[in-house]
Amino acid sequence: MSQTVSASTSDASIRADRPGRRRLADRPLLWVAPLAVLLFASYIYPAADVIRYSFTDATLLNPDFDYTTRSYQAVTGNPDLPGILWVTFVFVAASVVLQLTLGLLVAMALFRGSQRGLPGVSLIRVIILASWIVPGVAAGIVWQLMFNEASYGFFNGILRAVGWQPVAWLSDPDMALWSAVIANVWRGTAFSMILLYAGLVVIPRSLYEAASVDGATAFRQFRYITLPQLRPIMLINTILISIFTLNSFDLILPLTGGGPGRATEVLALYAYNTVFRNFDLSNGAVLAVMLLLISIAFTFFYVRLLPKED
Repeated sequence: MSQTVSASTSDASIRADRPGRRRLADRPLLWVAPLAVLLFASYIYPAADVIRYSFTDATLLNPDFDYTTRSYQAVTGNPDLPGILWVTFVFVAASVVLQLTLGLLVAMALFRGSQRGLPGVSLIRVIILASWIVPGVAAGIVWQLMFNEASYGFFNGILRAVGWQPVAWLSDPDMALWSAVIANVWRGTAFSMILLYAGLVVIPRSLYEAASVDGATAFRQFRYITLPQLRPIMLINTILISIFTLNSFDLILPLTGGGPGRATEVLALYAYNTVFRNFDLSNGAVLAVMLLLISIAFTFFYVRLLPKED
């Protein structure tokens, strides 16, 4: 036994004496450095560059620029900005609420079907996920054809077939925004379903069994077990889909182009038009900074609602 102890001790001393052999905890910066470089190159530097350009008068047509704060004055003093912010708020709020609600309903339906071994659950899950991987521009074109008010429009074709009057889905300023919300909800519900379905899987079945023994109804089990257990995932999901929706313009661009008028011009689309149609890089950078600040505010607000661990 003494020989075994001495052998293990000698092996440990050999490993300790090897040059460059240290524990991971002794060199944390070495392992964090690649991630820090990637984070700086992918996120911090581009964000800092956008902030730098927001304090200039740069345009895409003139490579020379001066540093100034007139861009912030021009953007904040624009009389169209309050209306664009209101459209953005309605678009984001309606999309988030509907995506959370529909995502939870679909996740619960698929989870219950999977528990009961119903056929076709996997196929339905794949079909729903297909809507999430469709590019935003392609989804906008498809929904533009479905909402089209011509004779080949899908929804108006159904309304005409049953004897109802067609609806001005995209030409009515009040209806166009909700049409964009419907298209965005169709696209984003799958993402909410994925997260909430994963949350349902990890809820202990013993909680429901104990509730059934106590005589709790299905609604009370949903209220007092499912929702509290899903709260952290629902809040994280809300953060992600709020930021995704706030920065979404690729779907609205082919769907309505921001029209009619500015009825569907959200802040992200306004920034895109400012830079790539008006060639105003500085004002577009200011709008990008506004989007960044709003996203950070969303994140801090939702993080404060997350349950604290003891």
